[in-house]
Parts: sequence; structure tokens; C-alpha cells
Amino acid sequence: MAFKRIGIIGAGKVGIVLAGLALNAGYEVRISGSGSVKKIALTIDTLVPGAIATENADLVANSDLIILAIPLSRYKNISPELLKDKLVVDAMNYWWETDGIREEVLAPDSTSSEQVQEYFKDSTIVKTFNHMGYHNLQEEAKPKGAPNRKSLFVTGDNPEAVDQVAEFVDSMGFDPIVHYNLADGIMTEPGSPLFGASLTASELNEVIKNFDQTEFGKQIEAAKDK
Repeated sequence: MAFKRIGIIGAGKVGIVLAGLALNAGYEVRISGSGSVKKIALTIDTLVPGAIATENADLVANSDLIILAIPLSRYKNISPELLKDKLVVDAMNYWWETDGIREEVLAPDSTSSEQVQEYFKDSTIVKTFNHMGYHNLQEEAKPKGAPNRKSLFVTGDNPEAVDQVAEFVDSMGFDPIVHYNLADGIMTEPGSPLFGASLTASELNEVIKNFDQTEFGKQIEAAKDK
């Protein structure tokens, strides 16, 4: 399935940047946020003219792909029923400054995206857009085949969904590096070598190859074996 309509839940910095990239790539884009539609529309008209400000229900009903670009601590504010049968990109990370105490947000025995998938049990979660800073996302998107094109890690448990999102990532200006295990998303979370990194595909693959030599590598294996 080729995506045509992208829905972004979250009108913060990451959501706005992703909306701009999606508009540049030719997608129809809807954005919702915690404020009123009227207030969000003022921001959108200034920063990403062409995107449509709306409420969550309308966004979900009129989007082929949903992106969660909200603070991780707020994902349970969204009803699982709302995203039922939807393909959802988890672009979130735990960040203490916005999310508070980690133990109050996440269980200690699995990765954040696995917990997001467990909550949205009737949705398909794919993790990406979460390890590169929003400034890099905005400034370093390049056409396919461009020299030194940056790369994004894409992972999930559903191979077909991961491949679809990988094509979307490619269209947004980045080379996708694909894994088929949602637990591998731990490699992109804060504290990992990939978090905050803006790397080419070969550089990113090199970091991944050496990842099992790090403490995070041990955490990945623990998450896989739980």
C-alpha cells in the first residue's frame, strides 16, 4: 500500500518538522495536538502552511499512516480503540525533562516501543524518526542517491509494515536501516550510541554491528529473551 495521507499526533518540534518533510515529499498532512484546533492552526499556518490542523478522530479517519510525535508519558492519553487496525509510527522516546521519573512512565522489563505496542494491542507499531534530533531531520533530508545521505533506523515485529514504513522514510529523505524486531528499538533510545547520531547508512550499520559489545547490547538480548 502506498501512503498518500499522513496523520501526525503531536504539534511540537518533532511533529512540525515531520509535517514539513511529508509536505515536501508530496503527502497530504494532518496534525493534531493537545491545544485547540484553532490554536494549532495558527502555528501550522506559520510553520508548515499546507498541513491541516484537526482533532485526533478526524486525523485518524483520514490518514493512511499515523505518527505519534508526543511526549512518551502522554501516549496513554490516546484511546487504544482510536488507533485500532492502524499502522502507527512510534517517534517517541522517554526524556526525563518532559516525562518525569522513568519508573512512573515505563515498566523496567521491556523497551518503550514494546510497551506502546502492548497498549495499542490492535495496532501495528513501527519505531523510527526517534534517534535523530529534529534539527538534523529538518536540515539533512536529501533525495535518494545523494552523497552522504543520512540514515534512519526502522524496526518492528511486522515485516510487511516495517517495509512500508521504510519506503516512507526513504521518501522523506533518509536511507532506512531495517530490523524486524521491535525490541531492537532500544538501540535508538537515550543513552545508546545511536541516540542523537546523524549518520550515513554505512556508519549506522557499523554502530549496530558493534552494539553487542555495549551494555545496551546486553539489554537488547535481555529484552528479546524475556
